Amino acid sequence: MTDTFDHIIVGGGSAGSLLAYRLAEGGRSVCVLEAGPPDRSPFILLPAGFIKTLANPKLTWRYAMEPSAGTGGRTLPIVQGRTLGGSSAINGAIYNRGGAADFDGWAALGNPGWGFADILPYFRRTERRLSASADPVYRGSEGRLPIGTNALGAPVAHAFIASAVEQGLPRNADHNAGDQFGVGYSQSAIANGLRVSAARAFLHPARGRWNVDVRTNALVSRILIENGEAQGVEYRPAPGAAPRRIFARAGVILAAGTFNTPRLLQLSGIGPGEVLREAGVEVRHALAGVGENLRDHYTTRLVARGQPGMDSVNQRVQGWRLGREALRWLLRRPNALGISPALIHVFGRSSGAVSAPDLFLVFAPGSYREGQVGKLDTFPGLSCGACCVRPDSRGTVRIASADDRAAPRIRPNYLDTEHDRRVQVAACRLARAIISGTPMQPYVAAETLPGPDVQTDDEWLDFSRRKGGTAYHPVGTARMGPGNDAGAVVDPSLRVHGIGRLHVVDASVMPTLVSANTYAATLMIAEKGADMILGRAPLPPAALPSPPRATAR
Repeated sequence: MTDTFDHIIVGGGSAGSLLAYRLAEGGRSVCVLEAGPPDRSPFILLPAGFIKTLANPKLTWRYAMEPSAGTGGRTLPIVQGRTLGGSSAINGAIYNRGGAADFDGWAALGNPGWGFADILPYFRRTERRLSASADPVYRGSEGRLPIGTNALGAPVAHAFIASAVEQGLPRNADHNAGDQFGVGYSQSAIANGLRVSAARAFLHPARGRWNVDVRTNALVSRILIENGEAQGVEYRPAPGAAPRRIFARAGVILAAGTFNTPRLLQLSGIGPGEVLREAGVEVRHALAGVGENLRDHYTTRLVARGQPGMDSVNQRVQGWRLGREALRWLLRRPNALGISPALIHVFGRSSGAVSAPDLFLVFAPGSYREGQVGKLDTFPGLSCGACCVRPDSRGTVRIASADDRAAPRIRPNYLDTEHDRRVQVAACRLARAIISGTPMQPYVAAETLPGPDVQTDDEWLDFSRRKGGTAYHPVGTARMGPGNDAGAVVDPSLRVHGIGRLHVVDASVMPTLVSANTYAATLMIAEKGADMILGRAPLPPAALPSPPRATAR
């Protein structure tokens, strides 16, 4: 087995899969080390199978986040994908880019080349938008990742959109083109009723065409550093096996994700000196920002019982009706098995003084018992998640010891700022207003969570603290920034400050959290990162019209 490559990619997830394709396409030899198993589970292909994959410890990293005031002192679980394709193999398959202001904000923080006009061509290069009406200024048509629009045909979904419009929100046919503001059907990486993970779109084709060596169940222990440069990595080729070493001629790329990228940097002696010494790790390169700046979307879910006979996912997948949905799935007709769990998105504003959307709702014509994913209510139900989409609160990720198999200590610090608390309450109030609006009345019998007793801002905040949880969108723990930024971990070319031949290319480099699910932006980072690693000129910036404003109709 060859032990020297041009590039070693640590992590075969969303970013790692795309990186492997682009680097191999550019003539480089690549070794991908993935800590989890191959992506052979049939539940990965079935969009509704996320209920099974999220609960499968063989396919996921299963971490516990430390308690904080924002969670009412609760210890919250969080899972991340641990298989080829990473979280793109187990998530809701949602494709949601974020707003132009997110990326222009990155550039304003000292990261030239990361403004919206700069990165839009990379979004377009990845995708194949499955819509005849797609705007070619914003959307791609020739990429490897198919992007469709969720459709179920449930009347309550149409009513939810009508109710949102009644609340003053415009209809928005494409929140990934121009302005996010408004309500519309969500988009997802699903084609012909099947999930298309990053591994399926990029990694497996790369293995079939070029010199890409993929090693699964390979847990990387540390980065090998000599004379201030990354030379390779040490990894365990199987659980319990003795470590072995492999080397990289051009460098090592960390694509292990927001939790495991800083964990691996710290295990390798790169990070805050105090954190490393406390864990018993020799400080090889003090870098204060490693593991800092953790950001995530914290979601509060409202649930309502539907009127008897309401068309709900709850009923569609129970008893004999599950067979009917399976038949509809096989016939490629609208069904509950081939869509993502978030059917409709709302991007709203907490007040008239806000220019860009700062709150986010996701609607589904289905509900879980007390929010437990996988356990559907027996009654017709619907749910609406609500969150502050541009949170200021920041947490940390730190190693607990020098043991490479130990879980990191994750402290999210949700709802840590007044801004986040205020917007969270506004998001919950908007969700209730839409659910209880006139168009929804023929479908909604009663709000069951939190119920009518929650009315004041303080009561909403208390409910959010007691019942809220992660949206599985962690970012920022190896954030991008210029050399004079003491908290930055990588420069705008994604090179780790102070260490040669070492890049980070995953969601951990995001300086701030995008106002969206994070999958699409992670793929964009990998597209742009691949060009920079290959030494290619960046794609020409997009020529953008004045941002269109979605209008009610």
